[in-house]
Amino acid sequence: MISFSEYQDNYQAVTARIAAACRAAGRLPDSVQLLPVTKNHPEDAVAFAARVGLTAVGENRVQEAAAKQRDTAASMRWELIGHLQSNKVREAVAVFDRVQSVDSLKLLQRLDRCAGEAGKKIAILIQCNIGQDPNKYGFAREAMAAALEAALAAPHLRVEGLMTIAPLDDASAVAVRTFEALRQLRDELSERYQVPLSELSMGMTGDLEAAIASGSTQIRVGTALYGARSH
Repeated sequence: MISFSEYQDNYQAVTARIAAACRAAGRLPDSVQLLPVTKNHPEDAVAFAARVGLTAVGENRVQEAAAKQRDTAASMRWELIGHLQSNKVREAVAVFDRVQSVDSLKLLQRLDRCAGEAGKKIAILIQCNIGQDPNKYGFAREAMAAALEAALAAPHLRVEGLMTIAPLDDASAVAVRTFEALRQLRDELSERYQVPLSELSMGMTGDLEAAIASGSTQIRVGTALYGARSH
């Protein structure tokens, strides 16, 4: 794990990139949230994020997030950004403030049921595999309307927007097409169903400029902040 001083330097470099991308896109820097991805890093990663004023962290695994919550004093919002297995849903509802990776109707329905049993309403993003990457989870574009309808009808879910991961490709145009397609889809669904869908979680270290130019409201960054993962 890097030192806090190194983390501060990395944080300033990442936020400078975000600010520059926002200026280039004619957007305000505070219109894009930086979500530090603390997966496979120790509890200090969460504490470091809190010390620089960040208010949320992203985790890929339920058990890892639960352990860090127990072992850190930082008061943060916890967001699940990794694939969620059905047998982990009940624990995820207890651990996370928002689940970004809602990628199937089965998962959506189980989240709603478990949230109801826990007496809470959980925030979600609907994950779209809009880049048609066979290695990524998410609804196909043509299935997104039905997914949104199901989510809006679920009494214990609060739909806040959409999420995607661009296909791994050296050509920056691939990321641009992916992000622009998700923004366009968000606009279409928002108008059709008269819901804001204000969150567009898209973009990571390597493609955050393209994501911000396309309307991303949240950038998920791990390695650029914390360095190489410990495992």
